[in-house]
Amino acid sequence: METHFDLSDSAFVQQLEACTLPPTLFSHEAHLRLAWIYIKTYGTEKAADTICQSLIQYVDALGARDKYNQTLTVAAVRVVSHFMNQSRADTFYEFIGEFPRLKSNFKALLGAHYQIDIYNSDLAKRTYLEPDRLPFS
Repeated sequence: METHFDLSDSAFVQQLEACTLPPTLFSHEAHLRLAWIYIKTYGTEKAADTICQSLIQYVDALGARDKYNQTLTVAAVRVVSHFMNQSRADTFYEFIGEFPRLKSNFKALLGAHYQIDIYNSDLAKRTYLEPDRLPFS
């Protein structure tokens, strides 16, 4: 396998939740895909809780807990949800093609919502921080 797209949505989620997904496949885009799948499955609020639980379990299994960021994870769900509300896509592949800036300019998108550096803040890594600039819609 070369990318997460080589897996169906169900296989992708199953491998991530079983902690068998190769970490080389879990890119930023794969993180967005997981958010998209969970939002489709559970709705935004439950998706945020579920993705946090799944990712903590996954990074713990990899011995990479320092890579986990609670604020970034929840914010990604909120951003993906916002764009899903404007989308006509039936698949994540179509969705990311419709909104490529989610992949290529994500940091700038979050910069509209956060003045603080959520990428390097220990507090942001441990707990979800609400946006201090612009709330998520």
